[in-house]
Amino acid sequence: MTSSTPPGLLRLNAAVRPEAERLLREVCGSGSWTAAVGGGRPYAGLDDLLAASDAATAALTPAELDEAMGAHPPIGRPAPGDPVSAREQGGVRDAERAELLRLNLAYQEAHGHTFLICATGRTGAEILAALRERLGADPAAERGTVRRELGMINRVRLTRLAQEDPA
Repeated sequence: MTSSTPPGLLRLNAAVRPEAERLLREVCGSGSWTAAVGGGRPYAGLDDLLAASDAATAALTPAELDEAMGAHPPIGRPAPGDPVSAREQGGVRDAERAELLRLNLAYQEAHGHTFLICATGRTGAEILAALRERLGADPAAERGTVRRELGMINRVRLTRLAQEDPA
């Protein structure tokens, strides 16, 4: 590792196991993902960390994917006191929240889990359009979409974690 290693990645690499797991649990709620990514430390750079995340996300069993999804609040309603979800869902306007919640309930009825989308950089209108489109998706195809979205969320969060200055 060089002096060009981002400060947050240096902290993750140097953290004792319980602290590393705590940091990684803020990224993804799957215990197996946390163990896989945490067990790959130290990482030489962000690209290596993201590759490990991609591999761990791809390896999630259906139950582990459910565990990861369960850690995400419904779109349009970030968990109270959760600045990560609030920041990621920042493109949602108050006027769109009721429709997002209504459609999310319909989605949960159809698919058995909360609608998951990488909301970072997307407007509420874009999220609503994706939710409407995915509401009627084939369940098996939707699980693949959910896995891809989770992978994107994990990448956004890991990049933020790696670049944060722990001081």
